[in-house]
Amino acid sequence: MVSRFKSLVPASFSCYLLDPVTLERVPHKEKTASSDFAQTTHVDIPLMLRSYLEGSQYLKDDYFIVQCAITVLLAEKPSDPAAAADVSPSVPSSDMHQQLGELLRRRTRVGADVTFLVAGESIRAHRSVLAARSPVFMAELFGANMREKASPCVEVQEMEAEVFRAMLRFVYTDTVPELEELEGEQATSMAQHLLEAADRYGLMRLKRICVHKVCADIGVDTVATTLALAEQHGCSNLKATCMRFILANFSAVSETEGYSHLEASCPSVLTQLLRLTVEGHM
Repeated sequence: MVSRFKSLVPASFSCYLLDPVTLERVPHKEKTASSDFAQTTHVDIPLMLRSYLEGSQYLKDDYFIVQCAITVLLAEKPSDPAAAADVSPSVPSSDMHQQLGELLRRRTRVGADVTFLVAGESIRAHRSVLAARSPVFMAELFGANMREKASPCVEVQEMEAEVFRAMLRFVYTDTVPELEELEGEQATSMAQHLLEAADRYGLMRLKRICVHKVCADIGVDTVATTLALAEQHGCSNLKATCMRFILANFSAVSETEGYSHLEASCPSVLTQLLRLTVEGHM
């Protein structure tokens, strides 16, 4: 058999011997070959020996019936004809966060134009990057009435240097590796401090990441301080989760240092807890 195509295409060629009476395919008498059909290609497929065919029921009145099928395998046709002529390689994923992270990791801090004094340590950064990510940094570093606008050095009060560095890393890379690398109480403590920092500088995505982390790590020893944190920084869902946990484990929670901190810092929350406790026993 000869097949003629204008270009090289992959195809499958099948032959079936048919029963001359019923015209049904004869079981086990199918032969298939696969090939790349060019302009002139001969495909030879032996169905059975001639001597067997002459003595079989499939030969009737000196003829037999063979059914042939050619299946041409074509690539999916693009919806845009121009796309077929211009097949581009796959686009790699973005690495912008890695490049910005390099600015923060380099000891020289190329282009750094502001220095933060945090808990006695000097931390250099780039005003434009900070302002692009945080509305608070934008106001502090470029606002008309902010003294930090002209100052090359900004002092940060009531924050640990380690927490400020972790927050800066998020500003530059949109990631918080510290929450993955630390374990147990250290991870929870970092998440709590970062939540405060995120709320302070208007980093809403970081704030949600930290809320998710502390909510997942709620326990008897941490729930009271987490509740105080949720109350102070407007995390309503986190607050509700903490209150449900305390109501279910009140005896154990009330014996912790965190509960004493909650009494001193957020007495109004204790009033709410007391009301819920009374309502639950009515």
